[in-house]
Amino acid sequence: MADFLHLQDFLQPVSKAFLNDDQEYDAFQIGGVIDAYEEEHHPDLDAADIVLLGVGEERGSASGKTGSSGPDAIRREFFKLYNWHRDIRLADVGNLRSGAFLADAYAAMKTVVGELIQANKTVLILGGSHDLTYPQYKAYAAHQLIIEATVADALIDLQEESAHRSERYLMDILTEQPNYLRHYNHLGFQSYFVHPRMLETLDKLRFDCFRLGRIRENMEEAEPVLRHADLFSLDINIIRHTDAPANSLSPNGFSGEEACSLARYAGMSSRLSSFGIYGYRPEKDKEQLTARQIAQMMWYFMDGRSVKNKEALLDDRDAFWEFHIAFSDIETVFLKSKRTGRWWMQLPDQEFVPCAYNDYLLASNNEIPERWLRHQERL
Repeated sequence: MADFLHLQDFLQPVSKAFLNDDQEYDAFQIGGVIDAYEEEHHPDLDAADIVLLGVGEERGSASGKTGSSGPDAIRREFFKLYNWHRDIRLADVGNLRSGAFLADAYAAMKTVVGELIQANKTVLILGGSHDLTYPQYKAYAAHQLIIEATVADALIDLQEESAHRSERYLMDILTEQPNYLRHYNHLGFQSYFVHPRMLETLDKLRFDCFRLGRIRENMEEAEPVLRHADLFSLDINIIRHTDAPANSLSPNGFSGEEACSLARYAGMSSRLSSFGIYGYRPEKDKEQLTARQIAQMMWYFMDGRSVKNKEALLDDRDAFWEFHIAFSDIETVFLKSKRTGRWWMQLPDQEFVPCAYNDYLLASNNEIPERWLRHQERL
């Protein structure tokens, strides 16, 4: 059970009336069905599948602000959308209160997210600057949960010398002891922004980094990565400027539709328990287009969660097609879901791990899939 009264001290309520200009939401709009923390109303967290949390903290970035209106700007657009996923129950616990210091905000976010995860809720965090990934990770570490983390970011925030926590928070996550990170994936980095040595370091640690171009060539490559993740952190700088005007980093990046695909893949994961969307600066937005983009990504995250609810357990072999393959003198098994079309491959230790159709094709042609090799190296 998630005890809302225990969390209430850290949170500020939202106002649906303010977000919708004193208009009533339609019963089919998300604003009409979401169970939100308002002045006179506490949400029933036990009934919720996905819980929204706004964290506008920006003191870890160049902006240095204690709070941002970003989460409410995103809510304003998200609550307007029509709810097609009646099997997914939504709650909103409002916005995290700004503490006196950045460390206070981190501690509060760690506590709130950690308690929701412990109650088996999926937490959807509307950030704030990207360093909030650190307390997102600490929510798991506080409960000694060993996790796989995936970050989507045009940059790799490992700049030790930077004065801004948002540019070096990854160093804290990767080097902190004791460490609760089983594996780390990085999606969508843009090579010209990243020091080659940084990639070499991550590769030596057997972490997987996927260039923007590689994922855009075949978006389905990202699905198995996100299916295996417990934590997903996304910086809106991965979306090209024309599709997300609040991103002033680069004219290049994922399209709006591709970013929605990533969010949908995250929703389809049966392991994922927290998804943070960071880096939204409402003062840089144009016609609220970036807020709408993020709202639609959240809608697709719900869509993915609806697909996940229909997936069978791997033990139910009647729900999968089974393919026995031999490649390079290795015999293995591939499974394909009859319900969702997703693929898994078996490692020598008999564990099944998520993979893509392309991995099956490579194995069928007597080639060792890179994904299989990387998993073996880590074992």
